[in-house]
Amino acid sequence: MTKNPNNLEEFFDSSYKDVERKIVETITDEKMKQILQGGKRLRSLLGQLSFKACTQGKENIKHYNKMLEGTVSIELAHGASLVHDDIIDKDCERRGKPAFHIKEGISNAILMGHKMLTKGFEIALSHGKEVAELYVDSWQEVVTGEIDEVKFNDKDGKVKLSKKDLFNSYYKIIDLKTAALFASACKAGVLEANMSGDILKVFGNYGREIGLAYQLADDLVDLVKGELLDSVILPLLNQIDSKKLKIGFLKKRELRKIFEKNKDEIEQFYIEQIKKHLENAEKISNSQEIPDSKYKKLLGEAPSYIINRMLSEIDMSI
Repeated sequence: MTKNPNNLEEFFDSSYKDVERKIVETITDEKMKQILQGGKRLRSLLGQLSFKACTQGKENIKHYNKMLEGTVSIELAHGASLVHDDIIDKDCERRGKPAFHIKEGISNAILMGHKMLTKGFEIALSHGKEVAELYVDSWQEVVTGEIDEVKFNDKDGKVKLSKKDLFNSYYKIIDLKTAALFASACKAGVLEANMSGDILKVFGNYGREIGLAYQLADDLVDLVKGELLDSVILPLLNQIDSKKLKIGFLKKRELRKIFEKNKDEIEQFYIEQIKKHLENAEKISNSQEIPDSKYKKLLGEAPSYIINRMLSEIDMSI
């Protein structure tokens, strides 16, 4: 545990090592640990930063370790969502390795995801009623987002365009599937610091803005790399120039042609949206509800740091 980090990178590096240590201490199931390997731990790191911002770094080691145990439940819930995502999306690879369902079969993967969720809830419950309720509410949002995305993409190999609200549907999905867990991780840090009330809402909004920016950046990276995702590209094409689209069905090759013609506009649109959410998060980090400390300063630096690390994959920064 770094008591006096000189900068955000030092804080994240030290915190990452602490999370990895706590995962090893807490999880005994080898397959579960296998699924968790290679994660960026962004949600846990933001949870730790939120915790530190609330305690101003004055907590004792016992309190810190208790909070770390709470981050394991966050990683378990996120890991379970990835296992189930890979099955739904028919993805064969995760973090550069075969997806769990490819190695172990779909039935085992589904059950292991459930097992991870129950272990995460067991940890959350041991941290009190508020933390347990946060865990359940967060997972409810994630599952709702998953269901919405399945419905959005259930087009029998073709894409059916609705007359309106495509972009809103896209935003709703990423808000529920991704931003909700970022928000919950930050709120968990507040609860672990034994704080509640308005500050809980502040950190929830802070995490949600980062989560939205993160998913937008992630989708932008995929698009630049050539991955044409239905649930991403359709709302954007509609938002940028709906006159180019006809209501009905488009085959993938037709969709790609339209995308290529609008590529520069789409990338710029993404950048504008990402910037908006980064600015929102940075503004929230200055809330008077958050006590002044060096960790409050790090809260302001974290959004751009996280997103630019993602965008560095395509040699881009904001």
